Amino acid sequence: MTSFRIDSAVTRRVYQAAFEAALAAPGRATVVASLVEAGDERLIKSLFRKICGDQEKVDLVVVRIAGTGKRDALAYGFRAIARRTPAENDVVAVIDGDSIVPPDLVQKCAGFFRLDPRVGALTTDELSEVRGRRIFQEWYSLRFAQRHTLMSSVGLSERVLTLTGRMAMFRASIVCTPDFIRQVEIDYIDHWRLGRFKFLTGDDKSSWFWLLRNGYKMLYVPDVVVLTVEDPPSDRFVSAASMLMVRWFGNMLRTNARALALGPARIGLFTWWAILDQRMSMWTSLVGFAAALLAGLFVSGYAILLYVLWILTTRYILTLSLLASRPRVSLFYPFLLYFNQIFGSLVKVHVTFRLDRQKWTRQKTTSATQARRPLIASGFMSAYMHSLALAAFVTVLAWGMDVLPTPSPSLFLP
Repeated sequence: MTSFRIDSAVTRRVYQAAFEAALAAPGRATVVASLVEAGDERLIKSLFRKICGDQEKVDLVVVRIAGTGKRDALAYGFRAIARRTPAENDVVAVIDGDSIVPPDLVQKCAGFFRLDPRVGALTTDELSEVRGRRIFQEWYSLRFAQRHTLMSSVGLSERVLTLTGRMAMFRASIVCTPDFIRQVEIDYIDHWRLGRFKFLTGDDKSSWFWLLRNGYKMLYVPDVVVLTVEDPPSDRFVSAASMLMVRWFGNMLRTNARALALGPARIGLFTWWAILDQRMSMWTSLVGFAAALLAGLFVSGYAILLYVLWILTTRYILTLSLLASRPRVSLFYPFLLYFNQIFGSLVKVHVTFRLDRQKWTRQKTTSATQARRPLIASGFMSAYMHSLALAAFVTVLAWGMDVLPTPSPSLFLP
């Protein structure tokens, strides 16, 4: 478990739930707390004495680190687990400092690892407790409902597309593997334009890629629910959504290309295609919006009106479909669905050309920037290529709609 700059009320609830789940687990359990601040250590030890008492079933191990980031916190915690030499069938639940797990977490999840030796990890459903305005509550609720629908579907392939950092359970032998620990602690990619840069965020994507590359199955358990306490990074909705999307989508895109490079023969055609779709959908999701604007400008103003009616109808139907995942939906959902589609796609395109820019929202730390960089890796070149890609997208769409004259083939011939 990792905790950093989380208020004591939340920390108390998180560790109380963890200790109760450890007590309810079959067999012995150890809670490893990777901490920075002494106040957290005192609070957690006090809770442990209060909840677990003098029993011998649950142990508490506290690992203090220097506050150098979540990746270091996880690596130190994994090494502490490895030193305790877990048994062959043991499992490790990696829990974030703002995630409240159910008491039956281990009881419901551990059996999957015994049933199939190729199962390397699993994750579960999530609900949110948002401390913020109503619009944030509805937005998080929508995102988790969509997540549940997607994960329930993709999980049938036995290779989910992400192992959320909030709560993921791993086979203990994997967590103790030195190569796995190194991947989580120091991960990087070599980009053709931006060069080599290390990952600041996205430790869950690093662990996911290691498991994918090594052929392990990754499951989704839909009937186990983890409660996450959410604190939006800004009071302004668009600003907060932008900061969170930049981090989420950046983590996805930084790992996406190397996952695609593994090939369908190695990871399965469906999984490979789903990863490819992550790169394509940021553009295809903008086609309707851009086409409506072009048609409204060059064909008829009624085109935009028809597009608005189409969006309202289809997003309302999509909202109703979420009743398959949640007992209630909100009147906000149709508008938030469209916001996520358009604004989210624009953020993905923006991040695609700036993969080296990373920032934590809670810690307020950013990736280091180099004082001097070659022109091809500069911010100017990122903006230039981004603008060029958007211009090409709109131009091709305009040609396809015949609102822009299609150039003659002779124009491209010498």
